[in-house]
Amino acid sequence: MSAQRLETIGRHIRLSTQYKNGVHSSDYRFTLPNGILTDEQREFYEKNGFIVIRNLVKPETLERFRQRFQDVCTGKVQTFGMTIMKDIAIAKSEFADGEKAITKIQDFVLDDELFQYCCLPDIVKYVENFTGPNIMAMHTMLINKPPDPGTQTSRHPLHQDLYYFPFRSADRIVCAWTAMEHIHRGNGCLVVLPGTHKGELLEHGYPKWEGGVNKMYHGIQTFDPNAERIHLEMWTGDTVFFHPLLIHGSGTNRTEGFRKAISCHYAGSECEYIDCGDVQDLISKEVTAIFKKRTGIEDARFDDVWKVKSRLVKGERINL
Repeated sequence: MSAQRLETIGRHIRLSTQYKNGVHSSDYRFTLPNGILTDEQREFYEKNGFIVIRNLVKPETLERFRQRFQDVCTGKVQTFGMTIMKDIAIAKSEFADGEKAITKIQDFVLDDELFQYCCLPDIVKYVENFTGPNIMAMHTMLINKPPDPGTQTSRHPLHQDLYYFPFRSADRIVCAWTAMEHIHRGNGCLVVLPGTHKGELLEHGYPKWEGGVNKMYHGIQTFDPNAERIHLEMWTGDTVFFHPLLIHGSGTNRTEGFRKAISCHYAGSECEYIDCGDVQDLISKEVTAIFKKRTGIEDARFDDVWKVKSRLVKGERINL
């Protein structure tokens, strides 16, 4: 193990100690006692809204997903149901093709190869600590963050994932986000604002960035610029689990290579669809309009989109 990695792990151990808060078992709100999280890990998540599990996914497993992504990029496999996304700067270039042209694929639950990520036993046994035993895969992504062309469009504004979801309870939703390679501040690692999962869903919108903003990259409009931020340096297979209200984003990729990660948002199937309020009006209209254009279903609603792109992982499908 390299000295650099040992130092990073040491920083995270010190961080874990720093943010322990002595939660008593009766005070647990965001975690459940039916999984493998230790009391110390539960206390850390309760206070901070995230937890990193090192070396959770094997490199050879991630290599399968990397190859599948390349097959999608080169047109070797069908992309039924997937959303293929390009960075706004790359989309305008006539020179980008294949893997260099695609910066993210979403909604891969109908692809049996990529869906295996959502079902990995090593992932699911942690997910159950947050969702309970009836687990739905609700939102899936393989992110291929491109080298930034100088426009800073490769960054992702600070946001809360719950903003995109028309289902609750928020406390029974969790994201598993796995590094497919060494991810650090140079290539745009995740940045989180610890403890913000205890707040409310905030107003989002497109940031007024000079270089432009990628489609549906909405960000929080007002937040404390002095709030503490933690940059999550991760190695291949490291996985962070985080709450959908946790404020987070990612920085610019200042390297010459693409930065890959794969993720799934899970929810307990006991969760229910809701009528979204004004704070989600912009994203609900935007997502529903795209869905109507693709399917021709003119009376589609925001929750209809999510019913189509979700899939049972474990247990019983109850409401979602």
